[in-house]
Amino acid sequence: MPSPRTDLSAFAASLADRLPGLWTSDYQRHAQYAGQFPRTEQLWDAGHVEYIVSQYVLTHDAVLHGPSCQRLYVTDRPRYPHQFVVAPLVPAGTHIKPHHFGTAEEPNGIAVPRDPACAASRVARRVLPRYERALQQVLTNAANQPEPPYRPGPPQVEQVLTLTLYSDGALGAPYESVPVDARMTLYAHGFQYHPHQAAFLLPTAYGDSGRALRVHGVVQQLTAKGIGVNLRHSAPSTSSALPPASAKAASTASRTR
Repeated sequence: MPSPRTDLSAFAASLADRLPGLWTSDYQRHAQYAGQFPRTEQLWDAGHVEYIVSQYVLTHDAVLHGPSCQRLYVTDRPRYPHQFVVAPLVPAGTHIKPHHFGTAEEPNGIAVPRDPACAASRVARRVLPRYERALQQVLTNAANQPEPPYRPGPPQVEQVLTLTLYSDGALGAPYESVPVDARMTLYAHGFQYHPHQAAFLLPTAYGDSGRALRVHGVVQQLTAKGIGVNLRHSAPSTSSALPPASAKAASTASRTR
């Protein structure tokens, strides 16, 4: 593990003095590895600064507090004794929630030289403009959509069609369970009535893709009518196998009714 820098506190304070606006520095040492987590978990960076805090034990760091709720994280750049890293922290506040970051671009951080004047110039030119834009986007999102856009539950319906995928590959529903208003829709999408099984079944000859398209059509039309549609697997059965759901079988059965 690289040795910790001894001049981070002084550098962070000097950097704060040179940034535009009023900035203060909060330096902190960490006696244990876990001590760095409360700050690093707030990092607003998806680049090399995020890599550093996830791969190295950092015994100290500093947070610069600036105007408009801006905060910058400052720490060593391991293996580069003449550089530090500076990165934005996410905005704090109970009104800021994860969904507010969805449309904001990561502002990310940069490596800076140990000279505070040069470092302040680079931060002001490369970090702060991105940070301000991202922060403003998050605050706007928080004002416009304070709560997460959870999807509403489905409306209650009086009629429901439950299609069953049986263990023998047949797909359909018992005749008595099919709402009257749904029967013509099933016929129109290729389902056939099998009297000897007392069920509407979709022929296997359509293949998986063909059956999926027909089921999709059934769902669209029935839900537009206010009829719910479920799809379930049948329970395991020990009874003898039923004949396959084919167009020929349905035609033969219809002639013998």
